[in-house]
Amino acid sequence: MFRDVSSCNTYNYGDALYWDSRYIQEAGGAFDWYQRYSSLRPFVRNYVPTSSRVLMVGCGNALISEDMVKDGYEDIMNIDISLVAIDMMRRKYEFVPQLKYMQMDVRDMSFFPDESFDSVIDKGTLDSLMCGTDAPISATRMLGEVSRLLKPGGIYMLITYGDPTARMPHLNRPAYSWNIVLYNLPRPDFKRPGGGSSTKSYMEPIPITEKGTLPADFVLEDPDSHFIYVCKKDG
Repeated sequence: MFRDVSSCNTYNYGDALYWDSRYIQEAGGAFDWYQRYSSLRPFVRNYVPTSSRVLMVGCGNALISEDMVKDGYEDIMNIDISLVAIDMMRRKYEFVPQLKYMQMDVRDMSFFPDESFDSVIDKGTLDSLMCGTDAPISATRMLGEVSRLLKPGGIYMLITYGDPTARMPHLNRPAYSWNIVLYNLPRPDFKRPGGGSSTKSYMEPIPITEKGTLPADFVLEDPDSHFIYVCKKDG
């Protein structure tokens, strides 16, 4: 398992200094990686009850946690490696008690006891680590921590550009005891040939072969689409 270079344009994504600099430049802005909550809502509501204690890893300055609170979610802990981002978000949401913010590296979340969360949501954080030169080690450390923090029956929801060939070797490890269901979602700005609308349901899981790959006859509607891995910890 090597570094994932399929969508990497920098090797600094695991570095707090890179993100601090970026968020200073984006002061006051907001950016949601890959998909907005409106697109992810059917998946989140299907697997994560509103009463869940949720951990949002690599929260950055995204709006997804705010949107989830508006949708009824009651307890979301947001963490990010960038203290700049965390300080900014703390000030922005200081009067929203459902949202809490802490500066933390996902590779070491020892602040939290075992089985602290019902759900962990990851929108691009594992992808960022996969761009680093120490990608396999970083991914193993992060996913080990995610598994440790999930309660039995808990959900790790990974939204990523990584197809099963790139992600399943990291996710499908016996140590995690995860049952994995895979979905595929086109990019928000994807234009279908001819301008028509799709007839397929994106809530239909995609089968995964025993080798952890997409079936040979499966065709992606959007070649640069996003994958949603729903990993349920054995109860």
